[in-house]
Amino acid sequence: MLAETKHLQKPAQYQTSWYEKVLPHIELIAALFSGVLILLGWIFSSVGMSTASVVTYLAAFVIGGYAKAKEGIEDTIADKELNVEMLMILAAIGSAIIGYWTEGAILIFIFALSGALETYTMNKSHKEISALMDLQPEEALRITDGIETKVAVSQLRVGDLILIKPGERVPSDGKINDGKTNLDEAAITGESFPVSKTVNDEVFAGTVNLRGTITVEITKPSSETLFQKIITLVQSAQSEKSPSQLFIERFEGTYVKVVLSVVALMMFAPHFLLGWSWTETFYRAMILLVVASPCALVASIMPATLSAISNGARHGILFKGGVHLENLGNLQAIALDKTGTLTKGKPEVTDLVLRKDVNEADFLQYVASIENYSNHPLASAIVRYTKNKYSTELLKPENMEDISGYGVQAYLDGVQWKVGKAEFVGREEVEQFQNGIALDFAKQGKTIVFAKDNKGIAGIITLKDVVRSETITAIEALKQEGIYTIMLTGDGEKTANAIASESHVDAYIADCLPETKVDEVKRLKEQFGTVAMVGDGINDAPALATASVGIAMGEGTDVALETADVVLMKNDLPRIAEAVKLSKKMNRIIKQNVIFSITVIMILIASNFLQFLDLPFGVIGHEGSTILVILNSLRLLKN
Repeated sequence: MLAETKHLQKPAQYQTSWYEKVLPHIELIAALFSGVLILLGWIFSSVGMSTASVVTYLAAFVIGGYAKAKEGIEDTIADKELNVEMLMILAAIGSAIIGYWTEGAILIFIFALSGALETYTMNKSHKEISALMDLQPEEALRITDGIETKVAVSQLRVGDLILIKPGERVPSDGKINDGKTNLDEAAITGESFPVSKTVNDEVFAGTVNLRGTITVEITKPSSETLFQKIITLVQSAQSEKSPSQLFIERFEGTYVKVVLSVVALMMFAPHFLLGWSWTETFYRAMILLVVASPCALVASIMPATLSAISNGARHGILFKGGVHLENLGNLQAIALDKTGTLTKGKPEVTDLVLRKDVNEADFLQYVASIENYSNHPLASAIVRYTKNKYSTELLKPENMEDISGYGVQAYLDGVQWKVGKAEFVGREEVEQFQNGIALDFAKQGKTIVFAKDNKGIAGIITLKDVVRSETITAIEALKQEGIYTIMLTGDGEKTANAIASESHVDAYIADCLPETKVDEVKRLKEQFGTVAMVGDGINDAPALATASVGIAMGEGTDVALETADVVLMKNDLPRIAEAVKLSKKMNRIIKQNVIFSITVIMILIASNFLQFLDLPFGVIGHEGSTILVILNSLRLLKN
């Protein structure tokens, strides 16, 4: 345990300093300190120390408002647009001008506090990125001509050999060149059980070597590892803004101009039209400047979006942007690829039917011995099944002949065996075998391999691309969300019908080419509106790009991962329904925030015009609503 801790520690040069620990909280510290200064200022004012009170309030203005003032001025210069921060600065200065130092300082304090809370939300949403980065080693032990040298991970090149000892994390993707071990891959796949690895097996950056010392050959640069792709995906998602957020930002600029125009008008009009005093007129104008500011409205969307993206990343659902997360909540239909998505993507032996005089162990030994020399996926599945069920050694066939598209034939112990399709072993014999049982298996969508010896059909082996254990749960969960499910597959009608029935999807389309999948997705979009496509292969990429939301399985091809808008890192289909629920919850919270913030602004503005509202209550109502909106958004960080 001590050894593991030692290897997982960061090198001294990468240790976090006290300054780096404090820096993320500096805005909150400044806000709280300004609150203390406000309290001191109020005490000085109460005991008649007016000069000390003003000086203390000024210090509270500067310390509490510096971060937001700097941000507001810089953004105004860069965008050539006034913003909410500028409204708050003007409101605080206006309050001080008319002698309301306490109210102006409280405005700065609460505004700074809400800003610090928003920063906290963003930092919290970036926590998964930081945690992931901490899992990636900075250095590796490279072996060159038998000499071990410690180098930075960024210096590793494809083909380099590195040594990884027990307890150390794998620094880059590669394959084992020497040794065997168990790896903890929880950081990548979420699988809690260690995975056994030996020569030629793949290893991924960020996983932990638990047992043996291994030599790994680097297969990807550090910038292209699966680990780095996860980090890049989440980072790009957090920087991309949703349509709602973009609308609010466009609206903000116009709204600020309108507010300033109305405030300027209110500084004079009530005095002449309603007979208010100049002090009352200016006072009400300052209150309007405070309460009409759209702080809560602006904070209604981004914190919620970042929190939802962060929540998804923690559960293996990577969104490439807020727009895709927002779209998922409006999903009406979803198209799913069959192979590798609904099914495992690998054929497995499901049934074995033998002639009465044939022994199962001997039959499998003969068939597997022949199939062992074939590269066909079905042959590999039969060999794998035989080795798992029986420990007998395979034989070496003689006069091996591979008839392309039909099967293989060879001699074993002087007997000729034919293994392959019905046409290869004899259609009539196949139809007579076990009262035509092969036809029943064909109706179930199973692929049948026939084996014939010198006495006739010795037996049949059926294989099928087995539906994932979680597929039915995932499909039913999607149906509960009111989403229409359809399977797209290149398989024939019988296989498609069998898999669709077993998967519980609403409909299926068989014999799909890549362009057919695109046409079907377009048709679904016309019929339903917002449509998702789930796939994992190169042939799924066009359909993924066409769909409103493309969802790729984490173990899919690079093309599919690059094309998709959402990636399921653990190949866990039920996560799609979870992502939909998360999106709906986010959209619901955003709607709550927007309605609440607009309602508060309208009530405060009306109260001010009716002269019911004093500046302190205007400050508390306005800034308090902003804090409540952000706290409401933080609920999305919960599991």
